[in-house]
Amino acid sequence: MSSASPSYKGHRYPVEVIAHCVWLYFRFPLSFREVEELMLERGVLVSHETVRRWCAKFGQTYANGLRRRQPRPGDKWHLDEVFVRINGELKYLWRAVDADGTVLDILVQNRRDKVTARRFFRRLMKKTRTVPRVIITDRLRSYDAAHREVMPSVEHRQSKYLNNRVENSHQPTRQRERAMKGFRSVGTAQRFLSAFSGISPHFRPRRHLMTAPGYRAEMTIRFAIWDQVTGAAHLPTTA
Repeated sequence: MSSASPSYKGHRYPVEVIAHCVWLYFRFPLSFREVEELMLERGVLVSHETVRRWCAKFGQTYANGLRRRQPRPGDKWHLDEVFVRINGELKYLWRAVDADGTVLDILVQNRRDKVTARRFFRRLMKKTRTVPRVIITDRLRSYDAAHREVMPSVEHRQSKYLNNRVENSHQPTRQRERAMKGFRSVGTAQRFLSAFSGISPHFRPRRHLMTAPGYRAEMTIRFAIWDQVTGAAHLPTTA
């Protein structure tokens, strides 16, 4: 196991089982109980509560490891915000991706005003340690006001027709939101989506641009990176 791998000290289950359960939960729209059932079919007895604890403990760690292996983000950023209902209340999910669709950051907030946009801009630059050449947003006025204060030298394009890249990036989140029947709190949503946005896209290459052999080769590479991040080898398939 690599010295950079997470510590599994005190866990009686093998690394392979833990990493596989976390992969299943964040890669597919499954509940903890459904992951428990899939593992039972493979002869592994693990409770849904244990799966939940593994996802809470290792999900963000794995996501951070994958992000560290990503190339430097592009200089064109797409930003967008969508509403989410959390415990019946309307909140806003802010997301930024680069021109390749790589998720740069997500932020769940109560509002979509200038203060929140400014906070998101500063958080993005701190996290990526870079300043973009261009940002593309919709016509929400909060973006323009925050842009003038935080990054006035950056070109700002506002158009509802130029932001399909980030709007498409919201789709997997919507799928998980429906499967989970909504989020219970802002903190829960932020923690889940932070890990989810780091793990799920890693296993979602732009398949429509690839041949079948090319896709399989790319996925082999991505699974190898996952093994490096988690310190795990793939579970053998059952007969």
